[in-house]
Amino acid sequence: MTENDLLWLPARELVELQRRREVSAREILDAHLAQIDAVNPKVNAIITLAEDRARELAARADAAAARGELLGPLHGLPVAHKDLAPTKGIRTTYGSPLYADHVPDHDALVVEQLVHAGAVTVGKTNVPEFGAGIQSTNELFGPTRNPYDLSLTAGGSSGGAAAAVATGMVALADGGDTGGSLRNPATFCNVVGLRPSVGSVPMWPAKDPFAPLSIQGPLGRTVDDVALQMAVLTRADPRSPWALGDPSRFHAGLEDDFSDVPVAWSPDLGGQLAVDDAVRTAMAPVPEALAGITRRAGVAAPDMSGADEAFRTLRGWYRALNYGDRYAAHPEAFGIRVRQDIENGLATTSAGLMRAHKLRGLLFQRFAEFTREYRYLVTVTTQVLPWSAEQLWPERIGHTRSENYLDCMRSMYWFTVLGVPALSVPAGFTADGLPVGVQIIGRSGDDLGVLRLARQIERTLGAGRRRPAVALPVMGSGTDDARVTGGGTGSAPVTG
Repeated sequence: MTENDLLWLPARELVELQRRREVSAREILDAHLAQIDAVNPKVNAIITLAEDRARELAARADAAAARGELLGPLHGLPVAHKDLAPTKGIRTTYGSPLYADHVPDHDALVVEQLVHAGAVTVGKTNVPEFGAGIQSTNELFGPTRNPYDLSLTAGGSSGGAAAAVATGMVALADGGDTGGSLRNPATFCNVVGLRPSVGSVPMWPAKDPFAPLSIQGPLGRTVDDVALQMAVLTRADPRSPWALGDPSRFHAGLEDDFSDVPVAWSPDLGGQLAVDDAVRTAMAPVPEALAGITRRAGVAAPDMSGADEAFRTLRGWYRALNYGDRYAAHPEAFGIRVRQDIENGLATTSAGLMRAHKLRGLLFQRFAEFTREYRYLVTVTTQVLPWSAEQLWPERIGHTRSENYLDCMRSMYWFTVLGVPALSVPAGFTADGLPVGVQIIGRSGDDLGVLRLARQIERTLGAGRRRPAVALPVMGSGTDDARVTGGGTGSAPVTG
């Protein structure tokens, strides 16, 4: 087995190889560190490398394996943590100049959970400032670039995490999602990202531990890799009121029969969404794939009216709660994206907040009625394709001009408001070789069902097996080919 083989094996297979003592955690880590050296300068996904910490954790994993033990479900797997999650002894900047040299004295719960399960921390992944943006760029580190075309964005706010997973620099990564920050970069980078149900993943630290808008979750190259992480991330913790479910259900397997399960398909939610023509075209194989999975596939969409106002009001309010004090002290240190959010939140009235919650309640009731007829909804993940890495947001969505970065996120944040599980899985490619994902939304608490349907779609369409050329060994003369340096088709078919 070569170092390159170790980069692309599913997570469970890597753990099993270590259990059988056929490969060590150190060997797996060395392969991934070599990939980081080769690829990260091109994509700028990992902005803080923690090699010493990684080697300590890999040695710990190997010592346990020598005793005939595994540390947990993620034994010896290289992972990277989003730069919004505090990491003890490892620089955490939140993408802000205010925290350029900040080194926390504690780990976020998501980091604790992954490391406790045997994962090997290799570093931190790039984000927009305080996570406010659909483009992972900031004044400290610049933009993360799309592995399939280096001139374009990898998305955000978990863009660094998605790009690192897509290029084989880490086996798994954690991220966070408020308006689509797990799902958007997943579709742009051709990986799997799950925004779990509210109440499934505990979060700490948090200014408001009951806040229902933002949630942490997993990124992986396959649906099974994401399910494996969910078995770790959903474990209850007394510092959080959430995660009261049974994590063991995610070990139950992803095989299921959907032949008699009603599934709705709508690429634009019945005309409620503006969607680029290129995205629609790339999604053309999806209806046929669904018809092969269930005989009860139909075309339908829930009424999402009120979702825009509810989300934008609540998002602004929570931004002001989390960052308002720092903004008051250092307004000059904040970029336009997070500044707009905070100012909107500070301007929110009690009447506006009450109206947002009322709209949210009505929306949830309508969606609950919709899912009595259709168990799952399948739609686009993103309304647009990746745009220039130098722009904060795309200028247009279809024929509609964008006023701010939230405008192209409606396909995702409308479902954030509901608190339901929403997952992006690779679905296809444009003629120019850019990946497009499909979004699966289920009933509240049915995260496992969403994963199981996603596994069927993943198997049927097979788009996730196509790797970016920038991540693959260059054959021949040893010089980069045109696909690696950006522009044009930036992917190559790889099976397995």
